[in-house]
This record gives sequence, C-alpha cells and structure tokens, in this order.
Amino acid sequence: MDLWLIWVIAGFVLVIAELVTGTFYLLVVGIGAFAGAGVAWLGGNGIAQAGVAGLVALIGAWLVHMWHDAQPKDAPHTSNFLDRGQPVVLESWANEAANVARVSYRGTTWDARVVTALQPPVPGSTLYIEGQEGGMLLVGATPPAR
Repeated sequence: MDLWLIWVIAGFVLVIAELVTGTFYLLVVGIGAFAGAGVAWLGGNGIAQAGVAGLVALIGAWLVHMWHDAQPKDAPHTSNFLDRGQPVVLESWANEAANVARVSYRGTTWDARVVTALQPPVPGSTLYIEGQEGGMLLVGATPPAR
C-alpha cells in the first residue's frame, strides 16, 4: 500500500473521530494528515511528510486555541430552547422569598424561578418561560422577546 494512502486513511479516521468530539482539534490533526499525504504523493521522504503534517497540525491547533480564547465567556448563551415564550400556570409557591414556584406545564408540575415580575404573581397567574437552568424553568410575567 502506498504511503500517501495511509496518510489519507489516517486523515479520514481523525476527521470522523472529530465528529464525535466536536472540539476541532482532531479536525486540524486530520488536515495535517492530509497535508502529509500530499507530500507523500509528491514524492517527499518520511521526514518531510511527518514534518509537514506536524507543522500543519500545530498551526491548526494554535488557531483553534486562539479562536476558543476569542469567544466571549460572559456573553449570554443563545440557544434554540424551544419552550421559550410558552405559557405556564403558577400553581403554588415553593419558596416565595427565593422566587421559587411550582408551575403547570405540559401536563405536569415543574419547579420554576420567577425572574422578571414587578410584584410576586398570585397562584393561577399565567407566566411565560424565559429559559432553563438545569431542571428548573425560568419564568417571567411577560412573554420574552423572540
């Protein structure tokens, strides 16, 4: 088997493994393997192949690291939380001082924290889902902006 084909197979294995992890680091190592395959196909020796593959992988890993560092850490996390804006009914207060209530949603009772209300809502009030923290819904008195 030709050496360039081994590099290509290694590159595909690394790219497929990246699909499982989602970190982008294995992707750049896989791209480095493809670069090594290119050097092998052009007739370069083993040291040149490994050197180019390693250099591409190192530069790619550094770029991914810089990209991760450039992402804002304290920015609000945007998601496709599909329950956002859905109405819930306040059943009772679990801890009114901490704004923790029990709400009815989708035929069951959930813990919820009231995050936006000028005054504490009364049982029977309709509230709207703004987000979720773990298993607790975050609800408010008005529907959130979409």
